[in-house]
Amino acid sequence: MTEYCVVTTSIDSADGAQALARAAVTVRLAACAQVTGPVRSTYWWQGAVDDATEWVVTLKTTTTRYPELERFLRDEHPYEVAEIVATPIVAGSPAYLAWIAAETIRTTR
Repeated sequence: MTEYCVVTTSIDSADGAQALARAAVTVRLAACAQVTGPVRSTYWWQGAVDDATEWVVTLKTTTTRYPELERFLRDEHPYEVAEIVATPIVAGSPAYLAWIAAETIRTTR
């Protein structure tokens, strides 16, 4: 049985968020990516509380493809420590989950 997850990251520009989303889907590491924002983020960084305007990228993939997606996001993300969080999908529409599996199959192009 294939397992599925939702992967979340955030980035400091709408263009950067869209670029990450499109690139991950293009190379089939995610079946779908949604960009939302702007959002205000408040966080600890280098010993102080900071805040920033960010855009959130939400990607749907399989747990099999997650390690490659994580590596891709780490390589492509401009942040020193990027938010890359995977949340398991514990249930979902069978047709939607099958679509995720079909669209994240590794290709040999």
